[in-house]
Amino acid sequence: MQPSEQTTYEILAKIDSPADVKKLSLDQLKQLADEVRRFIIAHVVETGGHLAPSLGVVELTLALHAVFDCPNDKIVWDVGHQTYAHKIITGRRDQFCTLRQLDGLSGFPKRRESAYDAFDTGHSSTSISAALGMAVGKRLRGASGKVLAVIGDGSLTGGMAYEGLNQAGFLNEDLIVVLNDNGMSIAPNVGALSKFVSRSLSGGAYQRFRKELERFLKNMPGVGENLVELARRAEESFRAFFSPSMLFEAFRFNYVGPVDGHDLGRLINVFGNVAPIKGPHLIHVITQKGKGYRPAEENPAHFHGVGKIAQPPATADCGLIPPPKPKIQTYTEVFGRTMVQLAKERRDIVAITAAMPEGTGLQSFAESYRDRFIDVGIAEQHAVTFAAGLACEGFRPVVAIYSTFMQRAFDQVVHDVCLPKLPVVLAMDRAGVVGEDGETHQGLLDLSFLRCAPNLSIMAPADENELRHMLFSALDHDGPTALRYPRGAGLGAHTDEPLRPLPWGKGQLLSDGGDVLLVGIGVGVELCRLAGVMLSAEGVSAAVVNARFVKPLDDELICQLAQRCGRVVTVEENMLAGGFGAAVLEALAAHGLRPKTRLIGVNDRYVEHGAQGKLRQRLGLTPEAVAAAARALLA
Repeated sequence: MQPSEQTTYEILAKIDSPADVKKLSLDQLKQLADEVRRFIIAHVVETGGHLAPSLGVVELTLALHAVFDCPNDKIVWDVGHQTYAHKIITGRRDQFCTLRQLDGLSGFPKRRESAYDAFDTGHSSTSISAALGMAVGKRLRGASGKVLAVIGDGSLTGGMAYEGLNQAGFLNEDLIVVLNDNGMSIAPNVGALSKFVSRSLSGGAYQRFRKELERFLKNMPGVGENLVELARRAEESFRAFFSPSMLFEAFRFNYVGPVDGHDLGRLINVFGNVAPIKGPHLIHVITQKGKGYRPAEENPAHFHGVGKIAQPPATADCGLIPPPKPKIQTYTEVFGRTMVQLAKERRDIVAITAAMPEGTGLQSFAESYRDRFIDVGIAEQHAVTFAAGLACEGFRPVVAIYSTFMQRAFDQVVHDVCLPKLPVVLAMDRAGVVGEDGETHQGLLDLSFLRCAPNLSIMAPADENELRHMLFSALDHDGPTALRYPRGAGLGAHTDEPLRPLPWGKGQLLSDGGDVLLVGIGVGVELCRLAGVMLSAEGVSAAVVNARFVKPLDDELICQLAQRCGRVVTVEENMLAGGFGAAVLEALAAHGLRPKTRLIGVNDRYVEHGAQGKLRQRLGLTPEAVAAAARALLA
């Protein structure tokens, strides 16, 4: 917090830990909620970030910290993009201006960042399983403290959430799941009747009466168990009439709600009632995504994640002007436009995404070909196997999923797509260095974990125009194909030429030379080309190859040039272990060649958050680094 802001944030300026939150009256908590909301907006417009999700849970966050005793009590935030209020009141207010910047605060929970961050998150639907593990761990250690999982209704589309619910209910562990429902997908409107039900069914008196009645009925000779079962059915019918409890009661969770997620008094009352009661509980909270900032309330999807805003807001109710879009098209935009173009000519193309129609560029496809667009929700495993089923019926499905999320569907890719050799196209956006979202979102593993799958072909375009031709070629290939491309703007390549098939498994010689071979894949191709220009100015003759394919690799072209040059530099935006460079080394070894080699990529580390350009400089993914590697081989 800047010194000039002290008077603006009267209460927030005094909040250094959740202990300070517990001292506040209800009216002061309401004022704090307003100040936190203004603080988030004022800073996110400068740094970018997940605006709407965090604005929607301000009251929920304050209520949790007002009732529970963190860090002894553990709060696991699913995905974690809604934790800005949590970070601000847990001692990180003054560092919040560094959010998502290199060496600054992460946009997601990080255990190394704070004791109040109970679990590292970034992918969805993991919170219940992690929280259950903590609850079991506390019980085995004989430790005190509650464990909570805060999960959104969107994350409940992921099957892992139900695996966690199933196990927690079976074990009857002491676990509280807070369902943050901002989509109204399974909830009735919050009204007077819902208030009555949530207040009544969460109260300690009701819970004690319930247990005493069950104990009394069980002791009745001959008919006790039957009467208990009858009472349970009657209670379930009563609950189902008033609230959507049946699903969670089936998992043996005590369901409470719906509760107005912006009513601090009611939230504190409900959490306070449930906290001392052992066993699994699910508290259903209704929130509004983007609460308190009108543009985000009206268009929460657009303001889910934002970049730096060009015009800072004067008030929380004004409109913000996003920075102008770059004139050069992004890879995502080119992919989406090409999908629409191809779908006009081919009725066998079906587009599938996992809750990311806008992020993957498929919004126009969804509007133009509604019957051939399927959003499966946050369920990447299901998306891939679903595509395999479509392929069995003669369709050509394209599964558009971010590289980092494709990790979740590895078994389905191997078992359901590659094993039967089905013509499914895996379109992996955000491959390589992604940027500010950090370790959980960098797409640096896909070449390594996919290259080992038999029958799978893997391509990466050197520019956005080549992406078009690769997609066209993949849809005609008789087998599974993975197509990976980066986040952000392309190189400005012309993208209106007719689509054409690329020679399968063949690279492209961009410039010939005899001193050193520079082989790039994807964004690495441009690094090799620019390095070749630098070396040429120094009198070094560099052969530059756009590999195009990681698998099948163009052994013939690469080995021929490697034998002639005797020095090889490979460049990829992926982990070196098992990646493109490893594939080149394997090919050279298979042909009995032993040239001097340098592999440029990411070496056995998770890459932190920061701007793409700064991260690439830090990782040595630059033309200068490629030229330096070539010089080292020539020395």
